[in-house]
Amino acid sequence: MHEPTPPTTLFERTGLAYFPLALVARLPFAMMVVGVLTLVVSARGSLQLGGISSAVVGVGSAIVGPFIGAAADRYGQRIALLIAAVTHSAALVGLAFIAYSEAPAWAMLAVAFAVGATSPQPSPMSRSRLVLIIQNFLPPERRPKVMSQVLAYESAADEVVFVFGPVIVGILATFFGPRTPILAAAALTMLFIIAFALHHTSAPAKSAAERAATLAPASELARPSLLVVVAGIAGVGLVFGTTLTSLTAFMQGLGRPESAGLFYGIMGVGSAILAICVSLFSPRFTLRYRWLVFGLFVLGGEAIIATASTTAQIALGLGITGIGIGPLLVTLYSLGTARSPEGRSATVMTMLGSGIVLGQSLSSAVAGTVAENVGVAEALALPFFAASFTMLAGLVNWVLTPSGSGRDQ
Repeated sequence: MHEPTPPTTLFERTGLAYFPLALVARLPFAMMVVGVLTLVVSARGSLQLGGISSAVVGVGSAIVGPFIGAAADRYGQRIALLIAAVTHSAALVGLAFIAYSEAPAWAMLAVAFAVGATSPQPSPMSRSRLVLIIQNFLPPERRPKVMSQVLAYESAADEVVFVFGPVIVGILATFFGPRTPILAAAALTMLFIIAFALHHTSAPAKSAAERAATLAPASELARPSLLVVVAGIAGVGLVFGTTLTSLTAFMQGLGRPESAGLFYGIMGVGSAILAICVSLFSPRFTLRYRWLVFGLFVLGGEAIIATASTTAQIALGLGITGIGIGPLLVTLYSLGTARSPEGRSATVMTMLGSGIVLGQSLSSAVAGTVAENVGVAEALALPFFAASFTMLAGLVNWVLTPSGSGRDQ
């Protein structure tokens, strides 16, 4: 009898069902920040408290998310995800009811922090799984191209989910009440995060001996060349948060706040399409160049938005921003993958994912406050400063990773 031939392609190793499962598993995470904002504003009648609640969710995710990734690296993704799924669902249900109770605001904010802290981080976990499969099971000559394609797909999937997550929240809240998106996110978490955790691709736990041999010291996570990537991707989160919030304020001034999501989709859809195209780029167009080139598109698009007075100008600015933001995300995740210390892949991916959520939630709260208390024109200028921060991080990366250092690819 002949032994079965080991799988040599990514699809053979994962199975086709993996990708739709991993995609739907991201939805609760994408619904979380906007869902909390919608719930709290409806329940407590305060836009400011809603913004603070969303920011607290982001802070919880940013602080605890990397520890969930570290637990996955140390004990395996399965147990880390199962515990996170159960606790996150409980926190979501708790928030859905405490928001409408007589409980003080601080108690509700504590539960909002728990919602963020327990979020299962499916997107970073998926990236980590696929990266490990490519590095360990695919033929060496095919790894660079497949890695580029996978990271491009993962970023495009994030873009699609982050665009449609708020839309789903809006539809559910409009037709079934403000509690519904949060309760739906809890149900999706229990169903799809648990299925994602139990999927055969889940990274297994390591023995103490394996951890000693393959787990780099945690101190290596503080290397400047890795931290600058985290800073850059947090800047992308700042762009997301300021752009959506200032756009909403602008459309509200025109009496069409419900159109904000439609306009935001101009950036999201274009960004997702271009993110997929990254795998077609020449290897000579290295990552340090890509960061600056695509960062310039984001900066240019947001400069147009900062000076916009018509919806046509807004749409043009969003379109140009979309050209840059998707490839920029792929570039940053690629750099994070390349610079991950040995055995710390899930930790690094959750650091990057938490950076986006933290940037998005904090900047949403700031932009909402500016729009309400200072003016819409001033709020529209904030995305430009967010894009400038990402460009500054790209320049620091350029200095830290000179050509030929082996870290510029």
